[in-house]
This record gives sequence, C-alpha cells and structure tokens, in this order.
Amino acid sequence: MVAAVLVRELRRVFRTTTAVDGASWSADAGRVTALLGPNGAGKTTTVECLEGLQRPDAGEVRVLGTDPWHADAAHRAAVGVMLQDGGLPTTVRPLPLLHHLAALHRAPRPVDELAERLGIHEFARTTVRRMSGGQRQRVALAAALVGRPEVLFLDEPTAGLDPHARLEVWDLVRAEAGRGVCVVVTTHSFEEAERLADDVVVMAGGRVVAEGPLARVRGDRSLEDVYFSLTRRREAS
Repeated sequence: MVAAVLVRELRRVFRTTTAVDGASWSADAGRVTALLGPNGAGKTTTVECLEGLQRPDAGEVRVLGTDPWHADAAHRAAVGVMLQDGGLPTTVRPLPLLHHLAALHRAPRPVDELAERLGIHEFARTTVRRMSGGQRQRVALAAALVGRPEVLFLDEPTAGLDPHARLEVWDLVRAEAGRGVCVVVTTHSFEEAERLADDVVVMAGGRVVAEGPLARVRGDRSLEDVYFSLTRRREAS
C-alpha cells in the first residue's frame, strides 16, 4: 500500500535556522497520525511543506503520490487544510463562508450539518474578526472538512477550545479516519495524541526522534515519559 502522505529526508532552512533537519515519516489512509512536539520542533513547517505552502530545501514530500508544490486544482480539492492561525477572511460570517467553500466542491458535506455538529449556529451572526479564538477554530475545522477530503491536515485543531468542544472535535476526527481519510494532526498535547492517534511522529529540534504506531512508540510507559526520555537522550548526544 502506498502511503497517503510521505516525508523523506525533508530539510527546511530559514537563514541561519534549520527548522526541519532530515525528517522522514509516512501516514496512511484511514488512520490518524499525530505529529507531536513543542513549539519550534518543526511540526508546522513540515505540514506547510505538505500543504504546498512552503518549498523544501532538500528531500521530498508527497501527498496522494503528488508533489504538493506542483499540485493541480483536482489534487488540492482532495486535501483539507486547517492552518494554525485559521487563515480565514476576517470580514465574513461563518455560514456564507462555508456555503461559498462548499460550492467549490463536487460533493460537499451539508453546511448545516457541520455547523450544527460544531456549534457554529450559536455565533452565526458574528464576523470572523469578532469571534473568539475557539470559535475561529471551529469554523476553520468546518472549512477543512466541507469538501470531503481524502487527506486532512489539522494544525493544533483544539487550541483554545473548551473541554466539551475538544471532545467533539476528537469525535469528528476519528469519524473522518473511519471513512478512510488520512488525518495528520499537529499537537503539543500528550493527552490529545494519546486519545486521538493511531500513529505518532515525535519531533524535537527539527528531527524525528521516534515514529510508528502509538502502542509501539509508547510501550508500557506514558507518551509523556517516552517523549522526555527521547529528547533528553538527544540533547545529551
């Protein structure tokens, strides 16, 4: 089986800072892969290379077998993206925005269904500019899901959400994987990775320090214990 997402020896440098340094991992359809690490670990840079928003300095990335930097419109329609900062136009209200995005796809999800599931009707008359951080997160997730993507990239999807909304998002993400979507989630939350992921990629300092099925990476310890053990070992080497 060909991986839905492939990262091979990826390197990305910003002037004197190496954000990603030889990272390699893959993610499969029908599974949730958590890219785990603190701020500055290289998670967002890696995902933005996979989304075609940044160009690798070395190595390669593939999404559904395609280099995202050269992807055509059909490929981009098959990829759902939730950026860390939302990436939403600020002067619109959520439902017109979601209906507009839905009209760009051949078989979109019903907007009202998504809005109901994510509680968007509660603030439907509010423009994006005036929304709270958690409200923007919900709209950004709906925007990523509305086109029924084959691959879904979610950058810190539950940041700013209350506990109830966080559980709802986790349920939605698991449901997407259940219908065969390859879901890649970046997070610095050990709880989120433990609760959500089938597979985990642990990053530190731009490098992959562990990757594979969650149960294999974790062993008989908590993911938090494994992470700190790996990062301390890396710092000592």
